[in-house]
Amino acid sequence: MEITVETKVKASMTDVWKKWNEPEHIKHWYHASDDWHAPKASNDLQLNGKLVVTMAAKDNSVEFDLIGNYTKITEQAYIEYVLEDGRVVKIVFEQEGDHVKIIETFDAETENPPEMQKLGWQAILTNFKKYVES
Repeated sequence: MEITVETKVKASMTDVWKKWNEPEHIKHWYHASDDWHAPKASNDLQLNGKLVVTMAAKDNSVEFDLIGNYTKITEQAYIEYVLEDGRVVKIVFEQEGDHVKIIETFDAETENPPEMQKLGWQAILTNFKKYVES
């Protein structure tokens, strides 16, 4: 089952692409709620390169790494990667006037209900929008 989340960010494509992909920016927005953060991030944005984002509870009770291996990249337009468990994530970036529309589609995992997964991924996307527009 695929789940899709999306947002529109009032910014240039160049700014969106940079803040989506550069580790020093990823650490500022890659979390679903205020009691979590991303203390570490690395990103080798190239075919067969690797994205690694450490997501951690701020109280240090739990942390995990999101790890994806890039399978397709079209500069300032499209990113696709495969997570360690084989799920595929696809991100489309479309310039619409003074906004960039981001559409992220991912394969659902089986541990959590799909609606919960959608809410979590949408929250991360919303944090990205807030970060870029601030």
